[in-house]
Amino acid sequence: MRRATGVVGEVLLTLGVLLLLFAAWQLGWTDVVSNRESARVVEELRGGFAGRTDAGASSADAGVRLADGAFALVLVPRFGAEWVQPVFEGTGLPVLAKGVGHYVGSAEPGQVGNFAVAGHRTTHGRPFHDIDALRLGDRVVVQTVEAVYVYAVTGHEVVDPAAVRVIAPVPDEPGATPTEAVLTMTSCDPPFRATQRYVVHARLAETLPAGRVDEALSTSPAGG
Repeated sequence: MRRATGVVGEVLLTLGVLLLLFAAWQLGWTDVVSNRESARVVEELRGGFAGRTDAGASSADAGVRLADGAFALVLVPRFGAEWVQPVFEGTGLPVLAKGVGHYVGSAEPGQVGNFAVAGHRTTHGRPFHDIDALRLGDRVVVQTVEAVYVYAVTGHEVVDPAAVRVIAPVPDEPGATPTEAVLTMTSCDPPFRATQRYVVHARLAETLPAGRVDEALSTSPAGG
């Protein structure tokens, strides 16, 4: 009996160590890997934007889209002066492990409709870790090769994971026809449990010519 108890204890101890190692990998190493990849994509996109702007890209241009689907940058002053994330097409787990994901079928940046994106709040670089810190009027800047779009936060809500109405063309009004350009950011809530979704809504406040990101970050558009 003592031998059997000792074996069970060793097995449980080993499992505990493995779980701790897995947790450390999830909470730490995935951030390192994702942040490194995100920084690489940010620099590649910036280079692509600069090159196409110099060449005279227009709104009719196909734009810059990397092989992995990255096509825009999002900058949020509230998250810090150096905070910038690439936006990839799609919201599957492999995509969100790299950065912010664009809901397929939602509007493109600056277009009338709902430009809807998602991002992790924990692990994999946790780009939306501070999503609940956003306040009314805060800027969310989206940079593409065509233009720089400045959105102003208009509100937030916490919903069930199945509440896809928040990413409808008119948020929370499925079937309604959009008349303005809006942005919706979604992430898990609460952190580490993810039983619900934290949602931030914003409205397009200003459109600036391509390359004028610094101006977008230094101005304060009127919030809703």
